[in-house]
Amino acid sequence: MIDEFAKDNLHGRLRRDREALLWKLDGLSEYDARRPLTATGTNLLGLVKHVASVEARYFGEVFDRPSLEPLPRWQDSNGSDLWATEDETRDQIIGFYRRTWEHSDATINELPLDAPGHVPWWPEPYSNTNLFTIMVHVLGESNRHAGHADILREGLDGRTGVRPEHEKQIDEEARAAYCAKIEQAARSAAPIKA
Repeated sequence: MIDEFAKDNLHGRLRRDREALLWKLDGLSEYDARRPLTATGTNLLGLVKHVASVEARYFGEVFDRPSLEPLPRWQDSNGSDLWATEDETRDQIIGFYRRTWEHSDATINELPLDAPGHVPWWPEPYSNTNLFTIMVHVLGESNRHAGHADILREGLDGRTGVRPEHEKQIDEEARAAYCAKIEQAARSAAPIKA
């Protein structure tokens, strides 16, 4: 009974984070969805592509249920899953992510939480694992990258939130006052030396 509760809860949270990550692309130009927004090149469409690849590997290869999507061998990973080439469309990447959800969901639904899996890219003795551990790991990855997407999107146009129904109209004046209060607290705590 507790296994089904845990599985349903983790799966529900994974579904929530998937939708939140995709929502961060809504209304963005192709350029803003793709352009590097950090010193390391992190970008919104690349985050979606990366999380799709992560799910495809963990809920596919780990349980000997390979994804139908073409993936390079994990040994050959070169960072290309972190950005979209000019030949890859947004729709292609989102489609890949949604098809990966279906494959991942089938793995989650068909296997018990203690189903054994093997992660060849994890060091021993951790490479032999189970569905519960993989669900927690992938949820952590998805949540982490959805958080990155939150910050990137806020930096682009100020939009924040987890779901569209919770989004509030941006009050620029209130935001500026709030940030000024935080800035003042930071300066007071650590005075700038001349």
